[in-house]
Amino acid sequence: MLDGPVIAEWLPVSVAALVVLLVAAGVAGWVDAVVGGGGLIQLPALVIAVPRDVATPFILGTNKLSSFFGTLSASWVYLRKIKVQLVLLVPLIAGAYAGSTVGAALSRYIAREVLTPIVLVAVIAVALYTLLKPRMGLEHEPRHSAGGAIAWRAGAIGLAVGFYDGILGPGTGSFFVILIVGVLGYGFLQASVNAKIANLTTNLAALAVYGVHGEILVVLGLAMAVMNVTGGFIGAHMATRRGSGFVRIVFLVTLSILIVKLAWDTVVQFTS
Repeated sequence: MLDGPVIAEWLPVSVAALVVLLVAAGVAGWVDAVVGGGGLIQLPALVIAVPRDVATPFILGTNKLSSFFGTLSASWVYLRKIKVQLVLLVPLIAGAYAGSTVGAALSRYIAREVLTPIVLVAVIAVALYTLLKPRMGLEHEPRHSAGGAIAWRAGAIGLAVGFYDGILGPGTGSFFVILIVGVLGYGFLQASVNAKIANLTTNLAALAVYGVHGEILVVLGLAMAVMNVTGGFIGAHMATRRGSGFVRIVFLVTLSILIVKLAWDTVVQFTS
C-alpha cells in the first residue's frame, strides 16, 4: 500500500493513497464511459493503495460501488443523445444478468490460472481483428432487421459476456462493445451505449452480493464514485461528440492495456 497513517477507521487509507485512488477513479470513469474497461485502472489502484489486512471482497465491493455510479452517469448521458432499441437492449440485459449470476456461482470451482491464458488469446484475436478491419464500427449499419434475429443474438452476447464478467471480469465492457459491433453491425458509438447499460446490470448484480454481506468500504467507495461519475460524464460527452472513430481508438488502446495485464498475469502464474 502507499505508506502513511490511515485517515480513520471508516476510511482506512493514507492521504496519499486517497489522492491516488481519486485520480484513478476519475480516469477509470472516463475510460469506462468511452469504451469500457475502467476496472483495469481502478481495481489495481485499490489493490495497491488499500492496506493488506483489508479482505479482498471489500476491495472488490468498493470497486463495484464506485464503478456502478460512474456507469450510471455515463449511461444517462448516452441515453439522452442516442436512441436504443429495446428489442436488443432487453435480451442483452437479461442475458448479462443471468450469465453474471452463473459465472459468479461457478467462479469458485474453476481455476483462474486456466482461464487467463485463454482470455489473453481471445483479446489478442479481437485486437488483430479490429486492426485488420479499419472501417468496422465506424458506420452504424445493423445487419439484422427482424426483431427475433436481433433479440436472440443480443441475448447470447449478454449471456456470454455476463458469464465472463462473473467468472473473471477484466475488460467486460470492451467485450460487450466488440461483439455488438462485430455480430450485429452496430457502430462503436451505438454499441457503447448498449454495452454501458448491460455492464451497469452486471455491476448492480455484483454490488447486491457484496452489499448483502457488508463487504464494501462505503465512505471510500462513495468518494471514488464522485470522481468516477465526473470522469464518466466527461467521457460520455466526448464520445457522443467525436463519434465512432474516437471510440475505436480508445477501444484499441484499452485492449492493449488489457493484453499487457493478462500477459503479465499469465507469466506470474507460470513462474511462481
